Amino acid sequence: MTEPAQPAQPAEPAGLADLSAVQLLEGYRKGEFSPVDATLAALERAERLQPVVNAFVRIDADAALAQARESADRWRRGVPAGLVDGVPTTVKDIILLRGTPTLRGSRTVGRGGSWSEDAPSTARLREHGAVFLGKTTTPEFGWKGVTDSPLSGVTRNPYDASRTAGGSSGGSAAAVALGAGPLSLGTDGGGSVRIPAAFCGIFALKPTYGRIPLYPASAFGTLSHVGPMTRTVADAALLMDVVGRPDSRDWSALAPPAPGWFTDSLSGGVRGLRVAYSPSFGGQVAVRPAVARVVRRAVERLAELGAYVVEADPDFTDPVAAFHTLWFSGAARVTQRLGDREAELLDPGLREIRAAGARISALDYLAAVDVRMELGRRMGLFHESYDLLVTPTLPITAFEAGVEVPAGSGLRRWTGWTPFTYPFNMTQQPAATVPVGIDGDGLPVGLQLVAARHRDDLVLRAAHALEEALRPGGS
Repeated sequence: MTEPAQPAQPAEPAGLADLSAVQLLEGYRKGEFSPVDATLAALERAERLQPVVNAFVRIDADAALAQARESADRWRRGVPAGLVDGVPTTVKDIILLRGTPTLRGSRTVGRGGSWSEDAPSTARLREHGAVFLGKTTTPEFGWKGVTDSPLSGVTRNPYDASRTAGGSSGGSAAAVALGAGPLSLGTDGGGSVRIPAAFCGIFALKPTYGRIPLYPASAFGTLSHVGPMTRTVADAALLMDVVGRPDSRDWSALAPPAPGWFTDSLSGGVRGLRVAYSPSFGGQVAVRPAVARVVRRAVERLAELGAYVVEADPDFTDPVAAFHTLWFSGAARVTQRLGDREAELLDPGLREIRAAGARISALDYLAAVDVRMELGRRMGLFHESYDLLVTPTLPITAFEAGVEVPAGSGLRRWTGWTPFTYPFNMTQQPAATVPVGIDGDGLPVGLQLVAARHRDDLVLRAAHALEEALRPGGS
């Protein structure tokens, strides 16, 4: 059996900071501890480990404790506000959080203003009583698959601080892995919740586009999703039950599912599901042997659990050129307001793709949209035969921190080492990464589960079954 990975930090015995959201809520219900206790534990963990991993742009202890005390009073009176009342939660610094600056990893964003508006996802969390610990790090405007920025520096991996946490939601991944709150919200435009989750040994879901409303609209268009990042699948489902509700500010938001639909979808296992295992997209991706071995063992567990597993590859070639057209155009758009002097403050890599994006014509952009539509058609047909597609989340494990691509790889951009993730932003399908073990260097390996659009339930159901099977003592 593949043992789940454990972070190199913390080294102390497990405590409140290491409990899941589901476990915390059960403790609140039983009166075993309070939201104040849990928030103090999470804040202590966050503040102590911040100098090591640099996961936070801002830790707001005073506001968090005030929210925790209000939650504790509600629990004492037996009237919790909602599904996550009192649960310590973090938010990527791309997503609006009322009362807190959202600087988006950039020195070009002013700190002034009232910051008086929540995003849809943070508004729902606030309604349900979440305790907001602070904002987590992001590369500038979330533009790349690692987390470093001119504003906040380099975010590091909990398993090895010399290595990257991944990105662009690297701060959220590191915070969750280290116990600085069991729930976090990230964003994913090309893999940005799945990449750091895989590197940091946690779970993350990129839901079907529109399942979590997004406001303000992303400059990267409908590539960009909001997604939960947690240590357990059950916590992610709980978080989805909170944030997966409509919001009138997002005209593309999907109709709401039944209350509790995401949590209810965890049961049932994988018996009888048709699973296509694509270890390398038909030889298109060079996967590190240690990663391939860990993922294959996890796929074998799915078969042992009753899934019908066959090796089969989706019918497409790498759409990276079309993705770059869409992505670079978004980079040009998000920085369009900047003058020459402000542009000099940008991450040099972002300046490069910004310039490339500004040269893309409308016809080039529409040609990339055509590639995207064809990719969606092919994946739609693929899922007529298979309920789930399984791949490695990434072909490698975490590499050195502070660089966009691994040294000596010969790669130019971050997309070169994450070919399994961005295709499913183009198709808007639900895709999750599940931690399934470690490589020979003690670094986490993730397995990606992909389903047809709107079948988030299948992704969560299979992820939960696999998580349970890989847990020590699991079936």
